[in-house]
Amino acid sequence: MPAIELTVAERKTHRAEAHHLEPVVMIGNDGLTPAVRKEADAALSAHGLIKIRVLGDDREQREAVYRQLADELNAAPIQHIGKLLVLWRPKPARQKAEEEDRRPGPREFKVVKNSSRGGQRPEVKRVTVLGNQRLTSGGNLKKAKPKKKSVKKGHLG
Repeated sequence: MPAIELTVAERKTHRAEAHHLEPVVMIGNDGLTPAVRKEADAALSAHGLIKIRVLGDDREQREAVYRQLADELNAAPIQHIGKLLVLWRPKPARQKAEEEDRRPGPREFKVVKNSSRGGQRPEVKRVTVLGNQRLTSGGNLKKAKPKKKSVKKGHLG
């Protein structure tokens, strides 16, 4: 597959975004192995914009690896400076898992209790509220009472 072609402005934007990134893939003395390709593909799918460090002193070899990775992974070559390569590929759209029994996860609240004395700082604590709990107005956690089952429904089933 050919590499993605970007405009100069798009490439400049991606270069600026990649400035603070750390290399996520390292290419050693063995060169471009299938394991390296697989790892670079996984990193591009997860992050979209990645840096790759090539350990080797041959500039022509690094340039060849850069072009080969861009072509094979269908990624846009953004930047090649020294031993660092920057590649970009749009992230694939995430598919949500359709689970029937999915419920909301734990929520985190910040509880502020003012001091009984005037000049003191208020006490701040973080509380995680699980699905079967609720937070009272006083800042305490209470477990939910079990649901009462119908006497009539119990006899039917």
